[in-house]
Amino acid sequence: MGGPLLACDEARSEAGDVVLHPAQRLRSAVRVSGGTRTTSVECVAEEVPVAMVYNGISHAVMLATPADLEDFGTGFSLAEGIVARASEIHDVDTAHHADGIEVRMQVSNRAFEALKARRRSLAGRTGCGLCGVDSLGQVTRDVKPVAARPAVDEAAIHRALVALGEGQALHALTGSVHAAAWAHADGTLFAVREDVGRHNALDKLIGAVAQAGVDTAQGFAVVTSRASYEMVLKLASVGGGLLAAISAPTGLAIDLAQRSGVTLCGFVRGGRMAIYTEPKNRTE
Repeated sequence: MGGPLLACDEARSEAGDVVLHPAQRLRSAVRVSGGTRTTSVECVAEEVPVAMVYNGISHAVMLATPADLEDFGTGFSLAEGIVARASEIHDVDTAHHADGIEVRMQVSNRAFEALKARRRSLAGRTGCGLCGVDSLGQVTRDVKPVAARPAVDEAAIHRALVALGEGQALHALTGSVHAAAWAHADGTLFAVREDVGRHNALDKLIGAVAQAGVDTAQGFAVVTSRASYEMVLKLASVGGGLLAAISAPTGLAIDLAQRSGVTLCGFVRGGRMAIYTEPKNRTE
């Protein structure tokens, strides 16, 4: 059966003890193949509650992989419209507790006052769901249409998906996490982020891109999941104009992509893809 045995990304302490990355842990399992049972030690992805805390007030709790948390906090804040730009986040740090991790952010007065006006209690999940939404009317949040999209050919999209598959270090160890990557227009990758939650992986990627000052009009995002409404919403919120997914989009995602001017590609694999929306650049 597939999957590495004791292949976790290991380091050693000064005493010689094995120290694992906090995004993974070792667990025993019994592998069954052809009627033969073998005891093994497996590397599994970690999943912990991560609270987004703004100016001392907790806003959301997500179940996430405890890695790239500064990127996660920044990307979540941008994608959810809590801040309008990364510069409105003045400081980010993390606090580890027995029951989870807090990502503590100090945001501008404008952002904090707006957040308090819509503050609500919620629990995030690794599957479907809309973060910070407590009524049906809030689902279809207005998004400013993207101004422009990069000139990207099909070969570049396939090149990016292949590179993403090769760059999933945590998935190679555990087989249980999603990934999102930002690609330049030629398909070369700028950054890859992984998480047990596909939404979280995209948030982390958005945060990494924003902190690096990358122009989202000059590249595109590729993801190892389906393209849901919220995935399109997050990308459009930060001006990203093209989303390529290894799996299918949903109907609501296609509708939003069309309205917001996002090119949406699904089933990008094996040299094939389906292009569901292909709006013209608004600058043309």
